[in-house]
Amino acid sequence: MFDVTARLTYKNVPTWHRDLCRVCENIPIVLCGNKVDVKNRQVKAKQVTFHRKKNLQYYEISAKSNYNFEKPFLYLARKLAGDPNLHFVESPALAPPEVHIDMIAQQQHEAELTAAAAQPLPDDDDEAFD
Repeated sequence: MFDVTARLTYKNVPTWHRDLCRVCENIPIVLCGNKVDVKNRQVKAKQVTFHRKKNLQYYEISAKSNYNFEKPFLYLARKLAGDPNLHFVESPALAPPEVHIDMIAQQQHEAELTAAAAQPLPDDDDEAFD
């Protein structure tokens, strides 16, 4: 998980991924960009390419607003169970969201992410932050 409001956290993702794969080979991995509820986003959707290079699932989430919070867990549960139709039968008891996410802005970010996925991958992720 990285923080979309802090570029350094996204720059650390390749190191974290390498370390995880070194310790735990062949496990399902999900990359999450957290804090999508924050207006001052530093890591733009088109800059998030690591998951495409490594063929990982990616979700944009907000722990504060509960936005997409269940998606990484459901993805991992489906992979581990080997059942793509698995679904959660009950919702967990959640604390009320601390913030409310701007769904119009988030839909725009999701559209940018979809458009970025159709673009060729850059040779080097570091260029996006220089």
